[in-house]
Amino acid sequence: MNWDEIKGDWKAFAGKAKSKWGKLTDDDFMQIDGKKEELMGRLQKHYGQSKEEAEKQLDEFVKSI
Repeated sequence: MNWDEIKGDWKAFAGKAKSKWGKLTDDDFMQIDGKKEELMGRLQKHYGQSKEEAEKQLDEFVKSI
């Protein structure tokens, strides 16, 4: 799955991502609205991760689905 596919089916992706990153709220996902950089920023904020760690976790998650 690539990021264009994720943007096109954001609601389905967000549902799966909520189960992985439970600290992110429905409002977070509405505001992210398919933007990868925004999602990485929220992961950094809520989980105290570096940009590199957030990107690594996100890329691994995307590969797993």
